[in-house]
Order: sequence, then C-alpha cells, then structure tokens
Amino acid sequence: MTRILYLECKMGAAGDMIMAALSELVDQEAFVEEINNIGLEGVKVEYKKGKKQGITGTEMHVLINGEEEGDIHHHEHEHHHHEHKHSHHHEDEEHHHEHHHHDHEHNHHHEDEEHHHHTSIKNITDIINGLNISKTIKENALAVYHLLAQAESIVHDSDVQEIHFHEVGNLDAIMDIVGVAILIDKLNVDTIIASPIAMGNGFVKCAHGILPVPAPATALLLEGIPSYNGDIESELCTPTGAALLKHYVSSFTNMPIMKIEKIGYGLGKKDFSKANIIRAYLGETQVDEEIVELVCSIDDQSGEEIGFAINELFNHGALEVYTTPIQMKKNRPGTVITCMCKANDKDKMMELMFKHLSTIGIREYNCLRHSLERVIDTVDTKEGTVRIKRSSGYNTSKAKLEYDDLERIAREKNISIKEARKIIEKELEENDSN
Repeated sequence: MTRILYLECKMGAAGDMIMAALSELVDQEAFVEEINNIGLEGVKVEYKKGKKQGITGTEMHVLINGEEEGDIHHHEHEHHHHEHKHSHHHEDEEHHHEHHHHDHEHNHHHEDEEHHHHTSIKNITDIINGLNISKTIKENALAVYHLLAQAESIVHDSDVQEIHFHEVGNLDAIMDIVGVAILIDKLNVDTIIASPIAMGNGFVKCAHGILPVPAPATALLLEGIPSYNGDIESELCTPTGAALLKHYVSSFTNMPIMKIEKIGYGLGKKDFSKANIIRAYLGETQVDEEIVELVCSIDDQSGEEIGFAINELFNHGALEVYTTPIQMKKNRPGTVITCMCKANDKDKMMELMFKHLSTIGIREYNCLRHSLERVIDTVDTKEGTVRIKRSSGYNTSKAKLEYDDLERIAREKNISIKEARKIIEKELEENDSN
C-alpha cells in the first residue's frame, strides 16, 4: 500500500488555504498550539470553522502583534521597490488587491516601516534556522522560500541575494510555509499528487500597474505544471501557493484510485460563484507510481542497432523495453519500440531514444501502474541458495523461483530448467510438511 496525499486545486492554491486543509487531517488544536510555539515573536496562528456554499471547513488567520495582515494592509505598497515579493505575504485573495479602502492609520505606520525594515533571503534563512522545528522542516521551508526568491529575481532581473521582503508580510508568509511543512511532516505520506492548478482570470492592481493574472512570479513558478485560467475573475493561485506545490507535489494529474481515509477543507476568505476551497484527500492506494510509455516507429535500422539502443535504455533505468513488428508505408516492414519508465526518467529516456534510434518523433502515454507488494525470500536448499519472489495484494498471492538460480542448478546438474524447478519445489514442500 502507498500512502497518498491528493490536493484538489480547482480554485487555485494559496498558503493559508493549503495549511487549513491539511490541518483538518491531523489533530488541529495540537497543530495550532505547536506552530504558535516555534519561536516567532509576535506572530500567532488562529483557526476557525466556516462555510463556503454549504461546505464546512477551516479558515487560517495569521496575526502579527494581534492584527491580521489584511487589516494592517501593507500590500498596497509592497511593490514600490523591485526587491519586494509580489503578493506572497498572505494568501487570501480579498486582501491581495481588492480591499484598498482599508487605508487607515495603520497604513501610514507601515509605510514608514517599509522604508526602514527589509528582510533579505539571508535574514529569512536565519529566522527559519532559529525556529523550534526539526531540521527536515527547516530545509523544506527554506527550499520553498528559495523558489520564491528565484522567481522574483528573474522577474526583476536581480540577483537572488538582492531580493528583499517586507518584514511584516514576510512573517506572515513564514507561518504559512512553515505550517504546511510541519503538517506534511506529520502526515508522513509516500507521495503527494495534485490536480492541475486553476490560476484565476482578469487583472491585478499593484504599484507596477495593472498586470494580468497570474502575476509574473506565479507564472514562472507554474512553468512545467499543468494549469489553466478558469472563469473566476481574481488571482486564485498565489506565488506562495505555487511555490509550495512546486516543491512538494510529485505529479499533477487526476485523482488516482485510492481508499480515502480523511478529507480536509481549507477555506479562502473571499466568496465567489463557486465554493472557494482547496480539498485535501488522505488515503492509500496500490498504485506504485506514474508510468510513462514512450513509443516510436522505425523502418530503417538494423537489428544490431535496435538491440544496442534497447540495452542502453535498460542500463539507464528503463522499467521495460519491447519491440512489436509492424507494416509501414511503402510496404516496408518496421518496428515499434516501446520504452516504459518512471515519470522522472522520461526526459533521460527520450534523449537516449533520439540518440540511438533513427526516429524523429516519440509518442508519450501516461498511465498509472498497479502492482502487487513484492518481497524476495532467500532459502537454503541441497542445491544451494535459492531466491523466491513473493507477491501479494488484491486478494491474491503468488510465488516464483528466481530464474537465475534455476539456471545455475540446471547447468550444474546438466538437467532442464523444468527438472531443476521440480527438484527445488519438491524439497520446499517436504520442508514445509516437516
């Protein structure tokens, strides 16, 4: 069995919403107590239950010196200098761009602060390393921040070390990022999968002007990730949400076949025509991993060259490679070559196929592999050590003698493989009965 966390991002992804959804999968009260004792002075996380179009879930609030980021409202001027992060401070869409009428006395105070307090990536590293959290959680939180800083440095054509963050907003984002890191560490799953990401639509107002959704940093972070605009006129996926998903999620696809143990609902604070939620599924599946099939057809290579290519693919980690004879155009006999590999090995396998085969095009098919649990037992017999492959799952079990061991026995005794198998099976039966 494989423990899976599946994140449904039909309304985008934001740090506080991810944290809220995951918190419903653990002891929520204990988690909030834990994060409020990590050593970040003046910052506190509170949660409350709410509803979005009849769906009950959790809202997460990060308070800085007793006030929420949206209330102190520093976002309006966070873009004044290129060093400032774009809208990753707090993940709630309504506080990002739309509530500029909150310009009250706090605004003047924090505008003044802005010119005196900036936090660099080095300061953030020091802050996170100083928190009362494990080394693994620190490493994951810092990796997410480095993704954000890297995206911002490219957008603003600056060195990563020059990217700075507004102090107050930075503390808010730290709690979102560290909170998610703590929760994922607690869940201890084997793999994290997410749906394609809804980015939102329309335009967003900031000091740089009016920009299209997604914001430039978000767009960069989502490179290579299946995503779409959708029909909601707002920024649904924030830079922090995108960075968290980019760091933690192994694949973005439809929900796999899984036995659901628990579901968590994280609520955004803004209301749309659709329920503004992110949904987290925790469960088990017997799907080992996502498998990619790479297929090409050739009619102008020798068997020796094809054989060499197949060996190279196997030597570099292909799960299976096989050929199928076909009839091609101009009545030429041809060969279909199919390479099955892990999703992470896809690019490497395609490079090898283009290098060693004459094809100029490769077809890609994505699928999920369902596997039985496998163990190898080693037993001592009169004919020496023999390995037995045992597989179980889906209400069935299988056992098979290792071919290499049978081949050795057959050669040593000058008998057939079939006879060698009979000798070993008979001895194993006798041992079991004794």
